[in-house]
Amino acid sequence: MSPDSVSATRSLSVVICAYTMARVEDLHRAVRSVQHQYRPVQEVLLVIDHCPELESYAREFLTGVRVVDNTGRRGLSGARNTGLAEAGGEVVAFLDDDAAADPCWTEHLLAAYREPEVLGVGGLVRPRWDSARPPWFPPEFDWVVGCSYRGLPERSGPVRNFIGANMSFRRAEVLAAGGFRTDLGRVGTRPLGCEETELCLRLSRRRPGAELRYEPAATVSHHVPDSRATWTYFLSRCYAEGLSKAAVARLSGRGPGLASERTYLRSTIPRALVRCLRPRSPAPRRLAALGGGVLAAGLGYTAGRIRLPASAPATGGTP
Repeated sequence: MSPDSVSATRSLSVVICAYTMARVEDLHRAVRSVQHQYRPVQEVLLVIDHCPELESYAREFLTGVRVVDNTGRRGLSGARNTGLAEAGGEVVAFLDDDAAADPCWTEHLLAAYREPEVLGVGGLVRPRWDSARPPWFPPEFDWVVGCSYRGLPERSGPVRNFIGANMSFRRAEVLAAGGFRTDLGRVGTRPLGCEETELCLRLSRRRPGAELRYEPAATVSHHVPDSRATWTYFLSRCYAEGLSKAAVARLSGRGPGLASERTYLRSTIPRALVRCLRPRSPAPRRLAALGGGVLAAGLGYTAGRIRLPASAPATGGTP
């Protein structure tokens, strides 16, 4: 890779998508965390997802960001696609509006792009609980609250997909692939997702031999309000994940679409069950959470397979 191309990969835009006034305090924290990186970014794009009140507030009170409206379909995927279209950097990083990046976040993300086969880099997402972590809440299920979970790799290396709160891509590659599917992903408070998984699978199909790299040193903290530390949220989110995984399997095939999930069920969950049998472990409530979470996700997946149409386009970022 030539010195010029290495230099070009240091051009980074950060996209933050927001949709509600209820998370303004978190949004300020997210923006400040990007503005105080040791390696400055080219620009911070704040995409407002069809919320005029938040747009007016952001234009008046948030400095050092470029505020743009989501010009696509309402929802996180449409907002992310708007950010991709507006971004000027060769690399585009996505940070949730309720997450905050560590000061070396951009430095660690960008370092991997010196290797031309790397199409995207994602990092570690730590939970920042309003209160203490509930003792029954298994670390293996931290994906329920949008965070990295026990069972993920602990070192840098290739992965199938990233967690949406902390991910980056070569902009040209994502645009060529069609962007995020707007028929997947969160809209408002609807707890569906997996649009990141589907995009990562599509990128890998387009570029065999390329790499999506997990870099745990690129760390962000993700706010987990008390409303998400409940059994009701836990089980509903697991069910929604099953629905989402059914959609991904329909689009990408059950082989690649569920490869990580099979490893999770065969390795991560059994190890978690063994831990619950150790002295001083928070069983039996954690055992109930492990079993209930797996059951709820399985029910969601089954419901999704029944409800979803049998055929759909397997490529393209928008329906």
